[in-house]
Amino acid sequence: MKKEHLLTALVPAATALIAWAAWLGWDQHRDVHPDGSTTGPYAAWQVIGLVLTLLAPVYWAASRHHAAAATLGTTAGLTAAAAYDWSDDSSGLFMVGVVLIALGTLAATATVSATISATRRAIA
Repeated sequence: MKKEHLLTALVPAATALIAWAAWLGWDQHRDVHPDGSTTGPYAAWQVIGLVLTLLAPVYWAASRHHAAAATLGTTAGLTAAAAYDWSDDSSGLFMVGVVLIALGTLAATATVSATISATRRAIA
C-alpha cells in the first residue's frame, strides 16, 4: 500500500477516535427526568458535533480521490471507539450498538465520500 493511501485512511481513523473521546467519551451517565424517564447518555448536540468534526477528515481524504480510505478509516475509528467505550456494559448488548455504529458509519461515510470525490472530479 502506498504511503499516501495509508495516510488517507489513518487520518480519518485517528480523528474519529479522538473526536469520539472529545464529544462522547466523557458523558457516561443517563439523565433522569422528573417524570422518571431516562435519556442519554449522549445529547443530540454531542452527536451532531462528532459528525461535523468528522466531515473535515472525510472531505480531506475524499477530495484526494480516496473515498474508500475515507470511508474505511472513519468507520474503523468510530467502531473501535464505540467498542472500547461500551465494552464495560454488563448486558452484553453493547455489540449490537457497535455493529449499528459500524453499519451506519459505513453507509453514511461511503455516501458522503463518493459524493465529494465525484464532485471534485466533475469540477476538475
